[in-house]
Amino acid sequence: MSETDHALLVIDVQNDFCPGGALAVPDGNRIVTGINALIAQSPCVILTQDWHPADHSSFASEHPGAAAYDMLDMAYGPQVLWPDHCIIGSKGAAFHPDLNTDAADLIIRKGFRRAIDSYSAFFENDQTTPTGLEGYLKTRGITRLTLVGLASDFCVAFSAQDAARLGFDVTVNMDLCRAIDLNGSLAAATDRMRAAGVTLS
Repeated sequence: MSETDHALLVIDVQNDFCPGGALAVPDGNRIVTGINALIAQSPCVILTQDWHPADHSSFASEHPGAAAYDMLDMAYGPQVLWPDHCIIGSKGAAFHPDLNTDAADLIIRKGFRRAIDSYSAFFENDQTTPTGLEGYLKTRGITRLTLVGLASDFCVAFSAQDAARLGFDVTVNMDLCRAIDLNGSLAAATDRMRAAGVTLS
């Protein structure tokens, strides 16, 4: 992955998404070594970080009578309600301690606006509010992306679909991702990524 038009996008490899975390993805920690190996080969490395205020609207605790993993209609569309996780400045929001964060060219924080969640590295969940990542990549002449990280069926999949929609050549390394798989969400996300033109490897 030495070509300068190619970037590695590492999605949300944070403590709260790893075993023992508030929203643990099964075996989420087992991908870190492989991701570090890819980081060492990559001319451009971008990390994303879920970064929520303590009263974020996607937290089930903010909706009396609701439970984690319930669905709720927000102004921008359907939203899964999550356990409180990745709260700004918390240990849970920190990157996994073994992840090579020193190699990152850029860290994109997302989900910091209280009223809207953000799965994708490119847009908030309204699909219109940008994070600025597209502009960064294009000004660096990057046209191809490889995605890894957590979770395959939510933040990785939404990022991959948006990247493809924006015209990037996108590959998701599924061996270096792990899924929540909530009510069949992994199969659905896999189908959506393929339909968007994402290569799954």
